[in-house]
Amino acid sequence: MSKYVGAHVSIEGGVFNAPLRAKTIGAKAFACFTKNQKRWVGNPYTAEDIDKFKTNLKASEISSTNILAHSSYLINLGHHDEENRAQSIHALIDEIKRCEQLGIEKIVVHPGSHLRVITEAACLNHIFASLNEAIAATDKVTLLIENTAGQGSNLGYRFEHLGYLVNEVSDKNRIGVCIDTCHLFESGYDFRTKKSYEQVWHQFGSIVGFKYLKGMHLNDSKNDLGSLVDRHDSIGKGKIGLEPFKFLMQDPRFDGIPLILETIDPLIWDEEIKLLYGLM
Repeated sequence: MSKYVGAHVSIEGGVFNAPLRAKTIGAKAFACFTKNQKRWVGNPYTAEDIDKFKTNLKASEISSTNILAHSSYLINLGHHDEENRAQSIHALIDEIKRCEQLGIEKIVVHPGSHLRVITEAACLNHIFASLNEAIAATDKVTLLIENTAGQGSNLGYRFEHLGYLVNEVSDKNRIGVCIDTCHLFESGYDFRTKKSYEQVWHQFGSIVGFKYLKGMHLNDSKNDLGSLVDRHDSIGKGKIGLEPFKFLMQDPRFDGIPLILETIDPLIWDEEIKLLYGLM
C-alpha cells in the first residue's frame, strides 16, 4: 500500500517555507495556501520565491503530486450576485496560476454558498459554471471540490452535490474531489463501524466515483454525527474515534493520494502522522 500522509502547513515568511515545514514533521504530503487566505489579492511571486519553493520541495523529497494547494476562504463560486461571483472566479484563477508557477498540480476549492437567497439548485448551477470558467482560463491544475459539513448555507454536504458538479464540469481531466472526514461525519455520514464504513464508501463510489477522489483531509470531529457544524479534532480524540482511520489506512482505494491532517494541534502532527502509519 502507498499512503502519503501529511498536514496543512503554514506559509508564514513565504510560500517557499511550506515544503521544509512538512519535512520536519515527517510528512510524505502537504497542503498549503498560495497566499493569505483572508485577502482577495496577494503579492505576486518573485522569481526568487518560485526558485526557493522548488529547491525546498526537492529537499523535502515530497512529490509535487502529493501537494494540495487550498484556495481562499473568501471565494464563493455560487454567489447569487454576478459581480461578487465574478470577483470569486477572478480570485480562483489567480490562485490556479500561482499553482502553475510553483508546479503544484491540485488545488482544493470550497463549492459555494447560496446565502439563503437562491435555491440549492440555482447555486449549484452557478458553481459549475464558475468552475468551467476558471478551468477555461488556466492550464493543467486540477480543481478538487471539497465536501462541507453543511454549516450555514454551504453546499457540498451531500455526495449528490459533488456528483452533480463533477458531472457538469466540461473538462473531466481538470476536476476531482477532496473528502474531509470531519465534514463527512458532521454532514450525517456515519462510517464508524466496518459495515457503515463500507456502505458510505459504496455510496461515494456510486454517486461520485473513486476516479475523482484526488485528495483527503483526515480529521476527527468535536461534534456529533449530523451536527452540520464544522469543528475538527485530533485523530482518535473526537466523536469519530480511531477505528475508522484504521479502516481507511488499510484500504487500497485511498492509496496514491495526499492524505492531509487539518487537526487542531500542529504540535502533535508528527505524532499523528506516525499514528496513522502505525494503523497500516
